[in-house]
Formats: sequence, C-alpha cells, structure tokens
Amino acid sequence: MLRYRSIILVLCLLVWGQLVRAQQKTVDAKPIYLADPTIFFDEGNYYLYGTSGDQGFLVYRSADLKNWTGPAGIKNGYALKKGDAFGTKGFWAPQVFKRGQTYYMAYTADEQIAIAQSNSPLGPFKQETLKEISGNGKQIDPFLFTDDDGKNYLYHVRLDHGNRIFVAEMKADFSDIIPGTLKECISGTDNWENTAKTDWPVTEGPTVLKKDNLYYLFYSANDFRNPDYAVGYATSKSPFGPWTKYSGNPIISKANIKQNGTGHGDFFVDAKGQLQYVFHVHYSDQKVSPRATVIVAAKFIKGKDGKAVMQIDPKTFRALTLQNGR
Repeated sequence: MLRYRSIILVLCLLVWGQLVRAQQKTVDAKPIYLADPTIFFDEGNYYLYGTSGDQGFLVYRSADLKNWTGPAGIKNGYALKKGDAFGTKGFWAPQVFKRGQTYYMAYTADEQIAIAQSNSPLGPFKQETLKEISGNGKQIDPFLFTDDDGKNYLYHVRLDHGNRIFVAEMKADFSDIIPGTLKECISGTDNWENTAKTDWPVTEGPTVLKKDNLYYLFYSANDFRNPDYAVGYATSKSPFGPWTKYSGNPIISKANIKQNGTGHGDFFVDAKGQLQYVFHVHYSDQKVSPRATVIVAAKFIKGKDGKAVMQIDPKTFRALTLQNGR
C-alpha cells in the first residue's frame, strides 16, 4: 500500500511540476506589439518586422514561428535605423525580400516610399543616397511583387480623396518606378470597406500572390482605428488590372477572428509549405494601440467557378509572443 502511495505521490509531483512550468512559461511569454507586420523566411529562420516607432524598424527572430527572441537587429535591435536610409519619422509597413545575396527593405517614412538594402535580414539596411522613390503627393505601404517573367511591380497606396491602391512597374535595380507605368488598382467602394461612411474611404496594406495565372491583390479596408478594419481581395488576369473584388469579402474580420481591427499584414510560406498570414489586431476592445501581432493559416481552395479562392482557418489564429521577455 505504501509503495502505491509513493508512486501516486511521485506522479502528482511530476504533474504539478509540469503545470508550474507551463504557467511560468505563459507568464514569461510577452505579446509582440508590431503593427503592419511582415514575416520573411530565410535559411531556416523567420524574421518579423513591422511598424514600431520613429527610430526605424525592429526585427525579431524565430526558428519555429513560436519561440521569438529579440529585438535582434544589428543596431540596438533595429534592422533599419533612422539616419542610415531615407526618413526622419513615421517608419511604417516594411517588406523584406531577397535577390541574389542582397536583402532589400521597402518601407514608408515621412509618408513616402523608399528601398534600402543589406547583406543580412538583421540589417543594417542602408542607402548610399538617402532618397525616396519618385511620385507626387503622399505614398505609403509598399509591396514589391516579382512576376514569372522577372518584371517587378510596386503595389502601394497613394493618398488622394482616400487611400487608393496603385501599381507601377519598377526598374530592375529597384532604384525607382518606370515612368508612365503608374495605374490605379482599387479604392474603397464596397459597403464593408467604409462602414463609417466617411468621405475618405481607405484601402491599404496591399499584398499580391499569383495562383494559376491569376493575380490576387489582398488589402485592408476602413480606418485602422475602426473595429471593422478587415481584409479582402481582388483578382485580375494582369498585374495592372482591371481588378474584380471577391464577392465573399472580407475574408478576415472581427466576425471570424473575434478581435477588433484585423488587418494590414502579409502572406508568407512556412518551412512546412503552409501559407500563413501575419497581421495586427487592436490592443483590446477599448484600446487600439499598441496593436498586437498575430497569425493565421490560409490556403487556396477550388471555388464554385473552378477558380481558386482564399480560405482562412480561424481555428489557427494566435498571437505572437516573445519568450522570457527577450
């Protein structure tokens, strides 16, 4: 009898220890607060960037998408630090991509778009000449898409009677857009895109994927402070359009994610080949900022007309956390 009691006591202690460790791990895990996030996967590591302040762009690193460390940028946690590239404030919405052995970061600063480069995803991202790309007025939220033929297209937002999404072909060296190629893609015209019925409708945060020779332009709509901030998409047979908005929009919203302010993110493919979407949500039901960085799995499925449609799996939704406060 004593022997069995001893065994039971040992088992109870083991279970209790696991519970304590799990609870401690939960306590130590701190939410990551980056708005307009993007994740870049390179050589077995994930790199997370996003809007975080007026000093540049912090970067966090993970080997498994669960345990994040950082900020890990070369310059005190920053992958791009103010002064090394264009911009004095308002460092927003970065995108990182790689060509050859060079890493590029397209980003917003001073409500203009610039592209810097580095020899590492941790930075430092720099420009030899501190300059923005050409264009009139305010332009934000860049996304560089390279087509199968090697041509590069810069999808971005221009502020003109609303936040409108445009595209222009880029030069091969990413130094600027090609004159005469600028074209508007979409603006906020559907009811879900302007639930506050303002005179400044917002469509922003573009990301483009290509599937079965069809271009998918994902974007966020409504003001980011609006609980109805949400994600939808449009399709086209050409990178320049015309674009047809998906009838099932929005595909990510407070209706299926159960969080306010769902939007402005980016797609990436993880190490297992799974398509993921990283984005931000409001801090709480009562407070917008700091916006929390979250992730959800996605995939293309066959639609009724035979064309692929994007499907989000709300059950996979989770917040990204920094382990042990590092």
